[in-house]
Amino acid sequence: MRKPSVSGRGWAYIGAALGGSVSIAANVAHSYVPPVGAAAGWTPQPGAVVGAIFWPLALFVATEILARVAWPSGRGWTALRFGGLLPVALVAAFVSYKHLAGLLAFYGEDSLTAMLGPLAVDGLMVMATGALLATGRRATDTAADVAPVVTQAVIDAGPDREQLAPEPPAAPAAEPVAPVTKPPVKRVTPRPASAAKVAKAAAKMPGASAAAIAEKAGVSPSTARRHLAALRATDASPIAPVAAQTPDLIAA
Repeated sequence: MRKPSVSGRGWAYIGAALGGSVSIAANVAHSYVPPVGAAAGWTPQPGAVVGAIFWPLALFVATEILARVAWPSGRGWTALRFGGLLPVALVAAFVSYKHLAGLLAFYGEDSLTAMLGPLAVDGLMVMATGALLATGRRATDTAADVAPVVTQAVIDAGPDREQLAPEPPAAPAAEPVAPVTKPPVKRVTPRPASAAKVAKAAAKMPGASAAAIAEKAGVSPSTARRHLAALRATDASPIAPVAAQTPDLIAA
């Protein structure tokens, strides 16, 4: 079975145009059918002819609005679409059916033909309407699904292009740098507070004994002797020699 190469929307329009044309012609012809007991020179009213043309055109325009307009999604919009189409379609189909059936009966067709004949025209209109709706929805879905494809141009670098391209200059070799050795930092031990007190007392009391300096500085004699010995070894300011300490005898 051969697959269709086109969407079939053209055939849907052909069917709608054919069904609409036949329906319009039949409705106009039915408007010229004289009623029972009409005079010999009877002619239809212009309004009756215009009304006969209106019903098929109303159905066709309603179908085009339903198929071509990009309706928003939602239950309310769906109800509005089909709620507006169904009254137009049902009324137009019913009036056209009555006109076609009356016209066939006026032409002398049997009752079965007059009853079933209009269904062919209405069925063609229904099929064409459904095809227009189906192809319109498929075209909308296809356009939404197709994403834009961006192509990138690839330029082939030939041998001439490679020869013309200058080579980048070579970076000069970096000279070795001798490591920098930081000199060791001499740590200075802060002089304790007792040493400062002993030095201050010794400066105020030159030639005093270690016991007197210790009492003045508020430290023990042994601490005063230790700091005085350190002052003699490291202090640049001259300090008078301290007289030899004679151990004090404590009476029992």
